[in-house]
Amino acid sequence: MYSHPDPALPSFYVRVMPSGVKSYCAVAKDPRGKQKWTTIGKTSELGIETAREKARAIITAIRAGKDAAGPQTFDSVAEEWLKRHVDAKGLRSSDKIRWRLNKVLLPLWGGRDFASIRRGEVMRLLDKVEDGSGARSADITLSIISGMVTWFAQRNEDYVSPLVKGMRRYSKADNARSRVLNDDEIRALFAIEGSFADMCKVLLLTGQRLAKVSAMRWPDIALDGTWSIPTEAREKGNAGDLVLPELALDTIKRQPRFASSPYVWPGRTGGHRRSFFEPLKDLQAQIGDPDWNLHDLRRSARSLMSRAGIKPHIAERVLGHAIQGVEGTYDRFAYTQEKAGALKRLASLVDSIVNPPENNVVQFGKPA
Repeated sequence: MYSHPDPALPSFYVRVMPSGVKSYCAVAKDPRGKQKWTTIGKTSELGIETAREKARAIITAIRAGKDAAGPQTFDSVAEEWLKRHVDAKGLRSSDKIRWRLNKVLLPLWGGRDFASIRRGEVMRLLDKVEDGSGARSADITLSIISGMVTWFAQRNEDYVSPLVKGMRRYSKADNARSRVLNDDEIRALFAIEGSFADMCKVLLLTGQRLAKVSAMRWPDIALDGTWSIPTEAREKGNAGDLVLPELALDTIKRQPRFASSPYVWPGRTGGHRRSFFEPLKDLQAQIGDPDWNLHDLRRSARSLMSRAGIKPHIAERVLGHAIQGVEGTYDRFAYTQEKAGALKRLASLVDSIVNPPENNVVQFGKPA
């Protein structure tokens, strides 16, 4: 975000949001010396002379100690909410929240009086998001709106929320998956070459979340094959240190290394790989079944661990699930060797599926 001053009127600016939305703003100090910014409206909705006239009145009122703020705009509420809620609480989803604000919400409602946004408008926006990106994406958008609405209502007693129960589009219970890859699909996956296929193999061989594997860094893998998985702030569960089996290490080591990137699976913009939709479609087509997704690899790994005879409390720790109850509170043992053994047995089972033992029965001919 940045601001352009108006050469014709000091303290009058055009503020440009990351989304590209431009709004007129006035800034002035009150009698106590406190600087106040006031959003006047979108440049697309107000002429420059009208905006200057409003700015002069606002600046005069602020300097006289009067409340000239008027209605709070959506973008000004978003800015304060990000500062006092998202950033103050260190939310792990802050980058995704900002992206959705800049791409979906601010282009539509930037410069609008926040309190003027009605329920029907919210529903039409959610319909549009659902049609374009699915029900879960619509619910993520609704969660951001809900967070802002709750925060704003706490500070404005006369505000009436446009949200009601039942606006969510996605039901976890109705969409719970049980899909695991069968042995034929696992063999097909391991027969496919390429960086994305290799990442999927590591997902299956470690049972880790996509966010962890896709962000895997070379410096996090020690010479003895121990992968130290970074823990993020406010993260509920993490597998910690995992001694990777040889099959997983061989898959990782054959990835090209770039001096410009620390990531095992680098992306195009300097970070790690974040694009999965198109390569997954290609991989699904090669395996011959489109009815599986990347999270199904994690469920498949957990199921294979049970098949390999790994105890449930060890398998859960390999996956990095938060251990509940008294055990989770008091058992602080790292289980490093136990997790290493579990991954080794998982890799051995996968290898036996991919390379089944040959039939050793010898066929004898009939006696002469």
